[in-house]
Amino acid sequence: MDTTRLQQFVASKWDRDIVPRLVEYIRIPNKSPMFDADWAKHGHMEAATQLLASWAKQQPLEGLTVEIIRLEGRTPLIYMELPGTNGASSDVDTVLLYGHLDKQPEMTGWEPGLGPWEPVLKGDKLFGRGGADDGYSIFGSLTALLALQDQGIPHCRAVVLIEACEESGSFDLPAYVEHLAPRIGQPSLVVCLDSGCGNYEQLWCTTSLRGLAGGTLRVDVLKEGVHSGDASGIVPSSFRVLRQVLARIEALETGKVTIDALHAEIPPERLQQAKTAARVLDKDVYDKFPFVDGMTPALSDLTELVLNRTWRPALSVTGVDGIPALGSAGNVLRPYTAVKVSMRLPPTTDGKKGGEALKAALIANPPYGAKVTFDLEKTASGWNAPALSPWLSAAIDEASQSAFGKPPMYMGEGGTIPFMGMLGEKFPRAQFMITGVLGPQSNAHGPNEFLHIPTGKKVTAAVAAVVAKHFEASKHGLTGK
Repeated sequence: MDTTRLQQFVASKWDRDIVPRLVEYIRIPNKSPMFDADWAKHGHMEAATQLLASWAKQQPLEGLTVEIIRLEGRTPLIYMELPGTNGASSDVDTVLLYGHLDKQPEMTGWEPGLGPWEPVLKGDKLFGRGGADDGYSIFGSLTALLALQDQGIPHCRAVVLIEACEESGSFDLPAYVEHLAPRIGQPSLVVCLDSGCGNYEQLWCTTSLRGLAGGTLRVDVLKEGVHSGDASGIVPSSFRVLRQVLARIEALETGKVTIDALHAEIPPERLQQAKTAARVLDKDVYDKFPFVDGMTPALSDLTELVLNRTWRPALSVTGVDGIPALGSAGNVLRPYTAVKVSMRLPPTTDGKKGGEALKAALIANPPYGAKVTFDLEKTASGWNAPALSPWLSAAIDEASQSAFGKPPMYMGEGGTIPFMGMLGEKFPRAQFMITGVLGPQSNAHGPNEFLHIPTGKKVTAAVAAVVAKHFEASKHGLTGK
């Protein structure tokens, strides 16, 4: 492979074709079903799906088929197949490439001139919702294959799945995977482009993903609001009862989750990788976050911060109801307080069992006999990657050196990609390359999300190189199929 030609091909494709299409894609407010219950009626998901599928159909990949698969009552899925070349079998040693096209909601706090549905190109950054998470994935996947074709480099059969429900927990995806199982075959390599990177200087591969248990916690103390001067001191406030209930699951001073069932043992290899990542990143472990002046991270030990983010449970309160805006707040003791609870779980903790343990701790023996309810809305198990085969380890190292000029890094991610756990169970012998472009300040899910274009180009080139090495490994019987 001529690596210089590879990088030039990918860079040109990004500049003249991919970035303009991503600009169109960002403009579409195709929020995931959890954030737009009427997504089908509004038509935004359909518009995004058609945009990406139309682009895919225009690519000059010999034998490529592109379909929009629809199951009743579910978000659509783009399914693509590309035959293997140079004698590669059509039904074994498949490469499965994955991404998603649905988006998180708007979020407040965007800087002036920026917005979730307003694509803005500033230097090498493309701002707007969904470009980095994860709209670029379909473009990166097919461009990697195009780059191989450009040089006549052989590859195994490739299947590309682009779902539209990932930001809602991928609850539609199992039905599609089951429906398409005979067509997908048995992948020996899975490439996912929906993850993060610790910096923009190296290829980062995700070794684990946390799970998730979340829902709405509500505390009711009255049937209606009453004068606070009359009731305070007699009626316990719903906010204070809520604080008591949350204190059962999280230590106030440290943030440590106190439910033993939500913790898991950290494998020695992951401990070592966390130490290495902390050493390489140094203060970038936390400097990537927009702390207010004077704010410090939860701990000073960088390795412990990496482990907190990747292998330990952690609580976030992401929404609130029952509390009026400041301008409308009168002297009223409110009847209820409700919050959205999001508990990240260690990669090896069962999501369903974790959710049940969380609910049990929250609703047991309510203080003062208040009405305490917890609607467990979603659970997802995490994922811990299998050990890398020697061929894949060498391929990733070579790809990172070629594309980035530095060795690859391995680290867990704090987020959840339900598809990975699902595939890990369905294809236990598959190898995984989980990577992405969500680096420092890219701020997926929040305001000012951006795609770092140079990293998108380098990740695309790295994927092409690994897919080429996968073909070589398969010819020598090294892929386990």
